[in-house]
Amino acid sequence: MVEFVTKLNQILAVEKGVKSDVQRKVTDAYHQIQKTPLLSGISRTYQPIDDEGEQLPPESTRVQVQADAVLKGVGATLTRLFDVTATKDWANCQAKASVRVDGTVLLEDVPVTYLLFLEKQLTDVHTFISKLPTLDPAETWNQDEHTEAWRTEPVKTTRTKKVPRNHVLAEATEKHPAQVQVFTEDIVVGYWTKVAFSGALPQRRVNELLARVQKLQDAVKFAREEANGTDIVDRKIGEKVFSYLLG
Repeated sequence: MVEFVTKLNQILAVEKGVKSDVQRKVTDAYHQIQKTPLLSGISRTYQPIDDEGEQLPPESTRVQVQADAVLKGVGATLTRLFDVTATKDWANCQAKASVRVDGTVLLEDVPVTYLLFLEKQLTDVHTFISKLPTLDPAETWNQDEHTEAWRTEPVKTTRTKKVPRNHVLAEATEKHPAQVQVFTEDIVVGYWTKVAFSGALPQRRVNELLARVQKLQDAVKFAREEANGTDIVDRKIGEKVFSYLLG
């Protein structure tokens, strides 16, 4: 596989722009998942009780935002920032350590400066995941194959109509008219079938993601401590600089 060589000054030149672009996109994504109406959908169909009943059109609202898709988009956005910063730090550091998760090396010989960067980014990722919308636990949700959203089981409810009725309190006589009381009665005229849709995530999935982030955060901290203990050569720079400036 051909590897492309990038000079450190080239990475430094684009790093600020990349950080700004990533921050804007992640902020936009964060605001997007807070808009609950965009994550919700519904489908309602109406069936009259008989063929002569009133016909009502179906109602539907599509799920416009999928939390899982937003999460993947944020991951793709952060990948560029991680790569740019990694390229810079690998060229600029000597203290290194490997990040191990469950005894397996996930990242090998990572510079200490990049470990510090990872700590900060993983804190932000943890915050982002902890704010992900979750499905209402009061409902039973199933994956919808057609929309890739989650949907509830259909719930059927009745539609009623008030119909006036007469109640004869006293029959008519030769001397008095009949005494009639008018009242209304609720009559079932049709049925609504409701299915709710959601682009949120199951709570168990969010918990799993948070556990993974926490495990990686701990591994990065352990690696940073290991890297900080690496033996390095003291550089005597100050004396040379001030000898020139004050000479």
